[in-house]
Amino acid sequence: MKRHVLSVLVENESGVLSRVVGLFSGRGFNIHSLNVAPALEDGVSHMTITTYGDSLALEQIVKQLHKIVSVIKVVDFEDIPTVEREMMFVKVQAEGSARGEILRTVEIFRCKVVDVSHSEMIIEATGDHCKLEAIISLLQHFGIKELARTGSVAVRRSRKAD
Repeated sequence: MKRHVLSVLVENESGVLSRVVGLFSGRGFNIHSLNVAPALEDGVSHMTITTYGDSLALEQIVKQLHKIVSVIKVVDFEDIPTVEREMMFVKVQAEGSARGEILRTVEIFRCKVVDVSHSEMIIEATGDHCKLEAIISLLQHFGIKELARTGSVAVRRSRKAD
C-alpha cells in the first residue's frame, strides 16, 4: 500500500471535519494522521491528511472531496515536490549508562531533550515520517514509555531559480 498526503483547504465551519472524515470511512480508507489548523485567510482551515491505499480509490476520494461545498481546494502531493514535517514527544526510560547513549542519539538526530527526571527523559523530535520512525526504532531498546505525534503538515516546495 502506498502512502498518500493530501492538502485540503476548507471553510472553517462546524461539520466540515466530520464530512471529510466520513468520506474516507465510507470508502474503507483509514486516516493515518490528520492535522487541522487555521490557514492564512480568515475563516479558512488547512487539513493535512495522510493515508495508505490504492491510488485509484484515493483518486475517487479526491473527486468526492471536491463535491463538498465547504471544500475550497484539494491537492494530492503524490507527484509534487513537498516539504513535509511532523513533531513528536518520546518519553523514554533513561537510567544509568543509558542516559549518555540516549543523549548521543538525540544529538545525531538534532532532537531536543525537553524534560528530565531521575529515570526518564522526554525528547522532542521534528522531521519527515522516515526520520521519526528511525528515531523510534533506535529508542525502543531503552524502553519507550509514551509517544505523542502531531501528524504531518506539508506544503508544496518552492520552485528553485534556474
